[in-house]
Amino acid sequence: MNVYSDWKHDSTYEAVSESNKIVFDTDSAHAHGASPVQAVLMALCACTSVDVVSILKKKRQEITGLRVSAEAERAPDPPQVFTKILLTYTIHGKVDRKAAEDAVSLSKNKYCSVSKMLECKAEIGYEIVLPDGEPEA
Repeated sequence: MNVYSDWKHDSTYEAVSESNKIVFDTDSAHAHGASPVQAVLMALCACTSVDVVSILKKKRQEITGLRVSAEAERAPDPPQVFTKILLTYTIHGKVDRKAAEDAVSLSKNKYCSVSKMLECKAEIGYEIVLPDGEPEA
């Protein structure tokens, strides 16, 4: 894997991989893109989302939507790493709570490489919301 970042102007940077570009902005007043730290949290949400959707589909769950949101705390002193992250999985469709819990646990403990990297410094917790209810047995 090879990536690079170019300073474009002011507080704006463009990161490039073999197939994608992402714009970062370190000054929230400009809002040309996410900050690098926000992007790490966004990557965590995306990484675990991929796992959870895949696992639930393999379990033949009727998932119709998924939002993973993250609320994070950072250390007060530089480098201000994440110290605590709470992920909320809002799963839509006819999804059994046990299947959802298994999928989230597998993502957190086995498959999500971003989660495994972050948990070296941060406590990562989660909650699961099933707004459509569980399917009837």
